[in-house]
This record gives sequence, C-alpha cells and structure tokens, in this order.
Amino acid sequence: MNTKANRAIGVFDSGIGGLTVVRALMERLPFENIIYFGDTARVPYGVKSVETINRYAAQITEFLIQKDVKMLIVACNTMAAVAHQTIIDLSQVPVAFAYQKLVEQVPVLEVIDASARMAIQHTKTKSIGVIGTPATVNSNAYARAIHLLDKEAKVFSHACPLFVPLVEEGWFDHPATKLIAQEYLKQVIAEQVDTLVLGCTHYPLLKPLLQDIMGKSVTLIDSAEAMADIAADLIDQQAIGNQNHAVPEYTFYVSDLPYRFQTIGERFLGRTLGKIELVSF
Repeated sequence: MNTKANRAIGVFDSGIGGLTVVRALMERLPFENIIYFGDTARVPYGVKSVETINRYAAQITEFLIQKDVKMLIVACNTMAAVAHQTIIDLSQVPVAFAYQKLVEQVPVLEVIDASARMAIQHTKTKSIGVIGTPATVNSNAYARAIHLLDKEAKVFSHACPLFVPLVEEGWFDHPATKLIAQEYLKQVIAEQVDTLVLGCTHYPLLKPLLQDIMGKSVTLIDSAEAMADIAADLIDQQAIGNQNHAVPEYTFYVSDLPYRFQTIGERFLGRTLGKIELVSF
C-alpha cells in the first residue's frame, strides 16, 4: 500500500482566495484529502515587503510539512513570485531508508508557471495582460515565465491592489467593485490584449465582473483551474493518487477567524467548511 498516496494535499494562501484552488482541486481530484491554510490575520500580502512575505511563507510551509502533506500548492501568487525558493528549501524532509538518512523533496507547485502555460495556449495575438498584487507585478515573475515559453509574446502587467480586500469583504458584485475594476482595466484594455491572466487566486471570485468589463473576445486565465490541472498531472506521473475512494477529508486552518471567512467560503465552495481551526505563529 502506498502510504504517501493517502496523505493530504497541502494548499496555502494569504486569505480566502486560495479556496478557488481548493474548489478546482475538489472538482478535478474528488478523492484527494486536502489541508488548507489561509493567513487571514495578515492578509493582504501584496503590499508587504519581500522580507516579510518570505518570513510568512516559511512559517506556513513548516506548519504544513509537519502535517505530513504529500504535495504543497502555493495558491498565493505573491508568495509564488517572491518566496518560491524559501518554500522549496523548507520542503525537504528527512526519511530513513536502509539505515541511511535521506532527504525527500515534497513537490511544490505554484500558480505562476501553470497560468503562464495556459495563457500561451490560449492567446492568438501573443498579446497577454496580467493583473495581480503590487508585489507580484513588481517581481516581473509572470513576464519571465511567459517569455520562457514564447519570447515573442508581449506582456502587459498592471497592479490591482484593492481587489484582494474587496474579495475578502465579499464584495464580488458590489457597485464600488465595478467602478474600481473599470478604472484598473482601462490601461489593460488600451493594450488590446486577447488574453488576461488573473494573477491572484482572489481574482477568480471577480471573474464574471472582469469578463463583462473586458468583453467576450478576451480569454480570462483562471490560475486556480490551471493549478488543478498541473496537480492532477503530477499525481498521475508519480502514482500518488489516493486509492481510498471514501469521502475525502477537508481540513481548514486560519490565522484569524473572521466571520466572513466561513460565510464566503461556504458560499463559494457550495458546501459547509465544517471545523475551522485557529493557528497562531
């Protein structure tokens, strides 16, 4: 029996946005156990320093590794852009094999590479827009990832710092959100992109609104869906899919327990979250 296969997938994010990845994983991998950590006490990450983001990422990585997850999914674009190496370094766990002390690298998947690949697949004009937090945009991580796949692609990135707090507030279709989105997307529309990467896992919660503003001719790349596809492929390649087809276990941890986390989370996932455990660092 492959005991690794029965272990949970660990997913973490700065707040509620990573639940978009959890939903995509539930749909794509219905028998996998999932442990989710949302850093609701310290959201948003996108306006914080690189040093602070790395420190937060290290704390959460160590927490999930202690939960014996078989895979780590960095659902937060900001952490993926800024703290990827920190997470990789802390995802090596000691294992005993034939009286030897070895190190196992827990697979780490992040949304930027997955979204870049999907954007290249969908664009027809090679004109790609990216919206994200200031930290993600300033890192230039998306442009680098896209240009590695296609040097001729034109990438226009624009920071949308107010989207995360609006989503955390549950204002998915609020008039104020629409006004702010129209202002942010003016410059993106002016670049005549045919593909727009939603470079933050909070943003798919605004997808209907953003699609309406951008128009039907523009393809929106949902980083959550892209991440679920990459995770499913890796599980197949490594033969670590959960063979126990019982009802999976979903466990949720947060660093603060705002009422809206449960209400918004249940509204979005279409199911009760059950017990949500509080963790402090």
